[in-house]
Amino acid sequence: MFRTVLTAAAMLLTGILHATAEPVGDRVEVNGMQMYYEISGQGDPLVVLHGAYMNIPTMGAIIPRLAETHKVYAIEFQGHGRTTDIDRPITYENLADDVAAFMDAVELEKADVFGYSMGAAAGLQFAIRHPERVNKLIAASVAYDAEGWQPAFKAFIPQMTVEMFLQMPFAEEYKELAADPDGFPALVEKLIALEHEPMAWGEDVKALDMPVLIISGDADVNTLEHAVSMFRLLGGGDMGDMGKPLPESRLAVLPATSHTAVMGQVDLLHALIEPFLMGETPKSMFE
Repeated sequence: MFRTVLTAAAMLLTGILHATAEPVGDRVEVNGMQMYYEISGQGDPLVVLHGAYMNIPTMGAIIPRLAETHKVYAIEFQGHGRTTDIDRPITYENLADDVAAFMDAVELEKADVFGYSMGAAAGLQFAIRHPERVNKLIAASVAYDAEGWQPAFKAFIPQMTVEMFLQMPFAEEYKELAADPDGFPALVEKLIALEHEPMAWGEDVKALDMPVLIISGDADVNTLEHAVSMFRLLGGGDMGDMGKPLPESRLAVLPATSHTAVMGQVDLLHALIEPFLMGETPKSMFE
C-alpha cells in the first residue's frame, strides 16, 4: 500500500515537472534557412504552426497547455520570429515542405499537427502533400479555397501595402526576436503576395484520409458556410444516432470570437483539441 502511494506521488510529481518545465529552443537548417523551434512536454508528438506575422510566444498559453500531455514541437516559419528569411516566396506549399524538412531534421517520422490561420493552411497543405507524416490535423481559422474568405477580407486584400503594416504594433515587436531586425518590410511583401496566391484545394481536401478538427470563430476570417463545406468534404454533416458511426473529422465553432481572438480562447481550445487527439467521443443515449 505504502509503495503504491509513493508510486502515485512520483507519477504526479513527474507530471507536474513535465508540465512546468521550460521549453528547450534550438535551430536547425531547413531548406537553406536556420529554423528556430522549441520542444516542450512529454507524450505523443504534436507540431504547432503559428499564423502570419506571429511567432511561438504570440501563439500564447495553448502551447504550454498542450505540453501537459504531448511532446510539442513549435516552429517559427520562414522570416518569422527567430527563423532566418531566404530568397524564396512564402507559399503554403513551401511552408508545408518546410514542415516536412523540419521533421526530417529532428528525426520525427509522424506527428499530430495543429495550425492556426496561415499555419492552418500550411498544415492543410502538409497533409495534402505529405499525408504519411500526419496522424491527426487540427486546422483553426482556415480556408481551402479563396472563395471561403469573408467578403470584407477579400475586398481588403487589394488594399494591402507594406506601409500599412509598418504602422502595426507587431512591426516593432518583430525586431525583438528577429534574426534580421530590419527584415520586416521584406517579410510583409512576401505575406501580401501570399494573400494573392490562388487557393482551390477542394478535391485535395476531399481525398484526405486522416481525421481533421476544423475550428472557426463565429466571426472569423473564413465564412461559417466555408467551414461547414470543408467539414462536409471530410465526410461530416450527417445526422448521428441513426446507426452509422460518426465521422473521424470534427467541426467546432467558437462563439463571439473574431479571427484574432481565436488563440486567446485557451480553455475552450484545449477542451476541443485534447479529446480529438485522444479519440474521445461524447456518448449518445443510444450507446
